[in-house]
Amino acid sequence: MYKTIAQALELANGLKREFYGFKAADIVIVPSFTLLDEVADAISDCDIALGAQNAHWELEGAFTGEVSLLQLKELGVKYVIIGHSERRQFFGETNETVNKRVKAVLKEGLIPIMCVGENLSERESAKTFNVVEEHIKLGLLGLEKEDVEKMVIAYEPVWAIGTGKTATPQQAQEVHYFIRQKLAELYDRELSDKARIQYGGSVKPDNIRELMEQEDIDGALVGGASLKLESFSEIIKKSIE
Repeated sequence: MYKTIAQALELANGLKREFYGFKAADIVIVPSFTLLDEVADAISDCDIALGAQNAHWELEGAFTGEVSLLQLKELGVKYVIIGHSERRQFFGETNETVNKRVKAVLKEGLIPIMCVGENLSERESAKTFNVVEEHIKLGLLGLEKEDVEKMVIAYEPVWAIGTGKTATPQQAQEVHYFIRQKLAELYDRELSDKARIQYGGSVKPDNIRELMEQEDIDGALVGGASLKLESFSEIIKKSIE
């Protein structure tokens, strides 16, 4: 929940200047709902894609405060973040509602970025793999292999965000490998090998290179560092070195 329209346009246009026609990686920016229309216009003629931070599973109805996928599609949104740790922590998001939202996003032809990950107490009580397995199994419940192939999964160790504790690239890789094995169990090895699994947890210019060197980390879900042109640009450039 950052930036006015003017501030968002300044960032979007800066990224457009830096990465116009950029093909080495997929870049997606995910502004607040009130900024989507203006940002969509700003990046419409370049290779940066637009994402939304959430979406309801119903296309319309008496759901005050929610946003419909039809409304998002009309603005040119291509990706939708589902089950972000802050949605789970502060707004009552559950594995069941994540599953409903993911299915709705896929049905409308958009790409869900489904977030999974444990909090600090779960990490300290050695429940990381149990929590992540539950998030994966219940988040993907009822989805066919063809559906999951279209998705992005993002691992967010909530305990490493704003706590002063840091997840090492090796700790991140360990969970990414676990997620890939779960996908192989639920579907098959072909899917698990192709699946795009991002890491999100205090991603910065000074740790992105080592994170991306890990075998099972395919990209980054960038938080605070994406709010400044210099740091976000540096992350993108270093991620492909």
